[in-house]
Amino acid sequence: MADGELTVPEESGSPGETDPGPPPLVALDTPKDGVPPVIADVESLSRTAEAFAAGRGPVAVDAERASGHRYGQRAFLVQLRREGAGTALVDPTALPDLSVLGDALRDTEWVLHAASQDLPCLAGVGMHPTTLFDTELGARLAGHPRVGLAAMVEHFLGLRLAKEHSAVDWSQRPLPEPWLRYAALDVEVLVELRDALAEDLRQQGKLEWAREEFAAVVAAPPPPPRIDPWRRTSGLHRIRNRRQLAVIRALWQERDRMARERDLSPGRVLPDAALIEAALVQPRSPTALVQVPGFTGRGGRRNAVRWAAVIRAALDLPDGELPPQHLASEGPPPARLWPDRDPAAATRLAAARATLAGIATEHRLPSENLLSPDAMRRLAWAPPAEPTPVSVAEALMALGARSWQVSLTSAPLCHALTAAEARLETKTAKR
Repeated sequence: MADGELTVPEESGSPGETDPGPPPLVALDTPKDGVPPVIADVESLSRTAEAFAAGRGPVAVDAERASGHRYGQRAFLVQLRREGAGTALVDPTALPDLSVLGDALRDTEWVLHAASQDLPCLAGVGMHPTTLFDTELGARLAGHPRVGLAAMVEHFLGLRLAKEHSAVDWSQRPLPEPWLRYAALDVEVLVELRDALAEDLRQQGKLEWAREEFAAVVAAPPPPPRIDPWRRTSGLHRIRNRRQLAVIRALWQERDRMARERDLSPGRVLPDAALIEAALVQPRSPTALVQVPGFTGRGGRRNAVRWAAVIRAALDLPDGELPPQHLASEGPPPARLWPDRDPAAATRLAAARATLAGIATEHRLPSENLLSPDAMRRLAWAPPAEPTPVSVAEALMALGARSWQVSLTSAPLCHALTAAEARLETKTAKR
């Protein structure tokens, strides 16, 4: 029962008797086996790999990064738990190659929460699953409105999982005992949660859907390097011309070099807001620069000469070396531009969105998990020349849709596309 929800009188109870509701949550604050020592030497790692290889059932896996503190997204602690092996906390800074552990678990189902967040940093230390169960993704498919780990542990297991150390600097050594306790608890009940969620999915007829999704996560290749990553600077919508973009690019690249050299999160070197303000004000001298918001602190003043030189170089670039205002895209343009560029495509997209929303509501899952927004846009922008359930299904498969998604959406989307085209033809004929 949600907090604040009214109780309902029992039908068979005494007059005025109320349903006591579910039992109160039990705080999960102490690992069942205590906090294990951190594994930081090769001999201990080898023994741990043997123990986990001999364990039973799925293995719970988690990793802690130092996002917001250190450069990149590498793992600073890896946690595992398996029946028969207990819990292990492994230090990847002391042991940067954990492939022996990955090999020991290669044929074991890994249970992670929000796997796409942890798999890249686990791959960085030599750990690659062949099968997995993602409790966050599974919760989305099951239609749960709150899919965070703490919320799911509360819902299914009646336990309150503390999350107060989730954003700490995990690169710190030695790691404080309360942090290690938190890390051990993150995998304490993950397999139990997996079992409860799998049963929920089975009862809804969605377990096979989930297995397809998990297989797709495992099979997904590493994302290609991002083109012009500096364009993700927060606040870039305020930038109006290519000269300002050149300043953003130059400052971003210099900040990235400094962050890499100092092993700091770029935002700790200089916040995004400072880059935007400098591009708008365009100060050429250190004296002018330290008056710009974001550069008034000690860090901005200490490197003011360096930052000002970067800005001047960007401002003095010839026009031919300025970055383009927008990157060329191999896909369709932003949907907000479709009504002007291709009204027919805009009509098809609106119909596709409405159709998918209806199917998602019927099956209690988010529309974006029913079909990726990118696949929906591409289908609406360039549908098959003759839409049929078969041709739409083929198009969806080519766009990366899974079998269960194609089965649910191909025929309704075909109908939506053909109905949209019919409406357009009717409008054209009336003119």
